[in-house]
Amino acid sequence: MGSAGAQEDATKLALAAGNLQYEERFGHIFIVCAAGRSAAEILEILNTRMHNSAVTEILEAAEQQRQITQLRLRRWLGGN
Repeated sequence: MGSAGAQEDATKLALAAGNLQYEERFGHIFIVCAAGRSAAEILEILNTRMHNSAVTEILEAAEQQRQITQLRLRRWLGGN
């Protein structure tokens, strides 16, 4: 396996570990609008958000859910 594959595997493992840490810290799953983002970008977002307060993070999670819902509605309605 090349270094790119090894890096991708390491990123996936870090995301899995980060998701567990996030859920332990905040009491709910990590949610992010992942459209157009790489695994490395999502990991960076997760790591940044781990520093948020509980109140800030619940507001951010709600905003991410809003973005996901809006994206899904646009696709469902036939838009981009």
